[in-house]
Amino acid sequence: MVAARLTAWLPVALWAAVIFTLSSIPSLDSGLGTWDMVLRNLAHLAEYGVLGALLYRALRREPVAIALGSLYAVTDEVHQTFVSGRQGSPLDWLIDTVGVVAGVLLLSRRSP
Repeated sequence: MVAARLTAWLPVALWAAVIFTLSSIPSLDSGLGTWDMVLRNLAHLAEYGVLGALLYRALRREPVAIALGSLYAVTDEVHQTFVSGRQGSPLDWLIDTVGVVAGVLLLSRRSP
């Protein structure tokens, strides 16, 4: 039972740590202008899509996985308000949440 929980939740915790670490980087400006914004938004979608899929894998309950992923996105945006050169953004939270939903739905629709 403990091994099963560890197998389910360790990837979630590790991926959340990756997101936290990336959010701790003071500036992610690539100097690519508009492409910088596009690439960052795609990165938000992808990193939170993975989080959503991992949460669904651990929980097997779509609404709970989406709620937890969205809540983590809120904490990430709050965290960024304390990082020099970064800012928390409701729009980023929304993009993150869309990524969570996409990850949850992609995995839940293909899982038996």
